[in-house]
Order: sequence, then structure tokens, then C-alpha cells
Amino acid sequence: MIKQCIDAAANRVKADIVLRNASYVNVFTGRIEEGDIAIVGDRIVGVGKYEGKEEYDVKGLTVLPGYIDGHVHIESSQLSPEEFASLIVPRGTTTIIADPHEITNVCGMDGVDYIIRASKNIPLDVRVQLPSCVPATPFETSGAILSGKDVEEHICDDGVFGLGEFMNYPGVINADPDVIRKLEAAHRAGKIIDGHAPATSGNALNAYLCGGISTDHECISVEELDEKISKGMYVHLRHGSSTRNLVSNSKAVNAANMRRFILCTDDRHAADLKEKGHIDDALRKAVAGGLDPIWAVTIATLNGAECYSLKDKGAIAPMKIADLVVVDNLKDFNAKYVFKGGKLVAEDGKPLFDTTKRYLPSSVLNTVHVDPLKADDFRLTLKGKRARVMTILPGNVVTGCEIMDIASKDGDVDIVGTDVLKMAVVERHKHTGNIGKGLLKGYGFKGGAMGITISHDSHNIILLGDDNESMAKAANELARIGGGMVIADKKDGKVYSLTLDIAGLMSSRDADSLQRDSKALIERAYSMGVDREQEAFMSLAFLSLAVIPQLKLLDTGLFDVTKFAFTTVDAE
Repeated sequence: MIKQCIDAAANRVKADIVLRNASYVNVFTGRIEEGDIAIVGDRIVGVGKYEGKEEYDVKGLTVLPGYIDGHVHIESSQLSPEEFASLIVPRGTTTIIADPHEITNVCGMDGVDYIIRASKNIPLDVRVQLPSCVPATPFETSGAILSGKDVEEHICDDGVFGLGEFMNYPGVINADPDVIRKLEAAHRAGKIIDGHAPATSGNALNAYLCGGISTDHECISVEELDEKISKGMYVHLRHGSSTRNLVSNSKAVNAANMRRFILCTDDRHAADLKEKGHIDDALRKAVAGGLDPIWAVTIATLNGAECYSLKDKGAIAPMKIADLVVVDNLKDFNAKYVFKGGKLVAEDGKPLFDTTKRYLPSSVLNTVHVDPLKADDFRLTLKGKRARVMTILPGNVVTGCEIMDIASKDGDVDIVGTDVLKMAVVERHKHTGNIGKGLLKGYGFKGGAMGITISHDSHNIILLGDDNESMAKAANELARIGGGMVIADKKDGKVYSLTLDIAGLMSSRDADSLQRDSKALIERAYSMGVDREQEAFMSLAFLSLAVIPQLKLLDTGLFDVTKFAFTTVDAE
């Protein structure tokens, strides 16, 4: 192979493929340069004047390295890895750093194995991180636990690339023994460790970084990202469905620090991937927001490759892997051609590869285990007239806490005529019967209940509603279909649902039909009052994430993340 590459590079033989008349972004020099790009096998062999056995005239277009998503949960797309690839590869993404902690919280190592094996037959380089925090905290009920011993046993498994985002940042800072065991296992294996440390600074950040953690995607201010970069971290500019700090944080990018940023999507659902895009959409938004387009491309390619030690990726140069995206311009980033390992895998936004699901084990199916529920299970009795009510910020997963006067009637809260809704988190893994109950302000939904089996990170059933009977109906439907999304409409008495049969998180259906039906259910939620500033279901899914401030609801009760301790709905 090396001799073939040398011979083609030296123009002694024809290259396999040549992109003729190319203008391309040289991420090493920060310039747009020109030449024919020659490919042999899966490698670029040179840029200059070349002939190929197969040629593509790309005059008037711009060639870029394939995009790298530095942190993503495939499960949040609600698609199988095969269908996920069918949406993002045609957009130009050729490598992802995938953290399957969603499915691992439900299925344990069977979930990790599923993502690794299902990703083997697609033209997408899926680098799987072993989840570090399953569950995210010890205060809730998950379907599995990965201890320090488990990490030691599996960190060197085939297909495991590194250690996933370390959300238990208090555990790192306080040197929890099991946390230390996980970190040391990753260090011994020479594996990168991803981070997750919102609002962590000063000595606490120093302590966190002494765990050998390399990245963070939770910065919410310029001051925070500046400190983290100054201490050697890579910071992800995130452009997900519910969490979007890309535009605001990219304004902090400058010539001195731009090599320390990476693009990521974290959590992005099928409708957004289909209609708006993936890393290409992040590039559009960043450039429209004022980020230099060549810097943006460098952040989406070379920076991620260097952060994750992907030495043969991220640039257009001899012996780099021929992962290439050919776009119309550096404003719109519409992909004409996508090459993966020197093979044309997408054209004009359409995949040219098979998405047949060759691996779907029974161990990731039928994962909702809940006894039948009734209306009285959702009564919420207050001791007084004052209650702690969760508030939500549009475009963010950070929540607040407001003390409010809440009326009661017949031993249950009376929320009629208010902008407050009941919340419930129903444990769905181990038949514990746990139901955490709380109140939420500002979501807008009225006239029944909505629910989902995606609730980060333990993925119990999370429900929202203003009618106990509807909440029971929604929960029972989710159990019947084996997980998914549901709306119980009090007005017509009907229950509308979308099945997510893989761990209650993902669908084995094709991307187009799932996106169509998901969009219809989301639109129904909006028609029932959900604030359109919210992602109708995905925002709901983050209200149990007990590693993001401030107030969250778990199956075991209301949790104050700032104090890292349980609290009560009663405020008196």
C-alpha cells in the first residue's frame, strides 16, 4: 500500500480517484488553496496536478476534511446507528466520538456492545467511549451500574476508545474511591477521558483536571470557557437540539485560543438532523454569527482530530485518510459529495450505502418494566401552601427553583388556571414502584399528559400533566409499547404514541418514517400549549438530569443539584 501511494504521489501511476480543479481549506496554513486531490485506497496521496482512474470535477466547489463530532449520544437521535449515519454522513460528518451512556444506563454493557457492533457496517467512524457514570449519580434508580471494577474490566475491550464524559464532577473533586478507580483504569490503558463540569472553577477545577480529564462541553459563559482553556482543556462548542451554546461561545474564539475548540452536537434528535443538519448546521450558525469560516472548519476537523489523537484525520494532506466533504461554499456548507476512506458514500445529501440492521439483539429490547398505574398514584399532597417549583430556561438544560403559593383541594395540589404542571418520574427498570413527584412552571402544556422514556441519564419514565388520569394513561401506554413518546389528550380521551423499541430510547424503524411520526407528535404537543421556545419532548427529557443545576426530579424524589442532596416539594 505504501509503495502504491508513493508511486501515485510521484505521478508514476494514476491515482484511484482524483478530485480535479479543487479549492480546498488547508487547515494547517489557514488558507484556501488549489490543486487536484489524489486518492489511493483510503488515503490522500497528494495535492497538485494528477490524473485518476476515476475523476470528479469539483471546480467552483470547496473541499473540506470530513467533520468530526467531538461528543455525541447516538441514542438522542432516537435512531439506530445505521439510520443515524444515513442522516449525518450525507451532511459531511465522517467521524464521531460517541458516548453510549444513555443505552448503558438501561442495558449495561449489552448497550455498549450493541452500539459498537451495529456501527461496524456503516461508513462512519464511530469511536465509542465507555460510559463513566452509570448511573450519573447514586441517588436514582438506573437499569445498570458500571463500577470502578467494571471500568477496569472493559476499558480495553475491542471497540472501546476512551472513557466517556465524567459527569460526577463532585466525585472527582472529592476523590471518591470508586471514581478514582475508574480514572486510574483509563490512565493505565492510555485512554482519553472526556469531561462534564458545569460552573466548575478555581481550585475545584484544578482538582477535576488532576483526574486527567481533557474536555468540557458545559461552558455557559466566556469566563468559564476562558479559564478551562487556560488550564489546558479543549472546549466543545455545542449545537444540540435542547442545548445550544455554539453562537454565544464562538464569540470568544480568537487567534490565540482557536485551536482549543471542538464542535459537538451532544444530543440532537432525528427531526433536526433531517431538516437542519448536523455539524454542517453548526458551521452555518457559527459563520453566520461572525466566526471566521476557516477557523470554523479547523475547529470542526483538525482540532477534534488532535484532541482525540486521530493522527490520520482532520486535514487534506498526504497519507491522511480520505474523509472528505465537497461543499458549495463556506457560508451554506451544503454537501455535494462525501467521501469516506476514499469511497463516495453520499451525493447531493443522499446516502449511497445500505442501512440494513444486521445486529439488533434481544438484550436491548423490551426494557420497560412497570406495574399498571392509576390516577391516584399521581396525587401530590402538600403539608402547607408553599412549594418548591422547578423553572426551565429555553435553550438550556439548567433549571431554576421558585417558591410559590400552591393551592390544594381534596388532598391534591390544585393547579387549575395556573402555569404550573405536575411532574412525575416513574422507575421503569426494576419494578421498585418508585414515583418521584414535583411541580414545573412555564412549560405551557395543558389538557392531559405527555411522557417519554428518555429521561437523562437513568431513563426512567418522565411525565408532565395537569390531569392524574391522563398521567396514568400515558405511563401505561409507555409500558405497553416498550418505551417511546406519548401524549394522553384529556379532551378526546385518546392516547397518541411513538414507539422507541431499542431500550426505550431508539427506534429500529427507518429514519424517514420515524422523523415523520415524531414530528407529528411533537406538533401535537405544541398544539396543546408547549412553549415553542422549548424542544417539546427533548427538553422534558433533561428535567431529571441530576448533574446539571439547579432543581431536578428523580424517581427517588426532588433533588437540589447545587447542594447535591434531596429536598422536598414543601417549602414550609
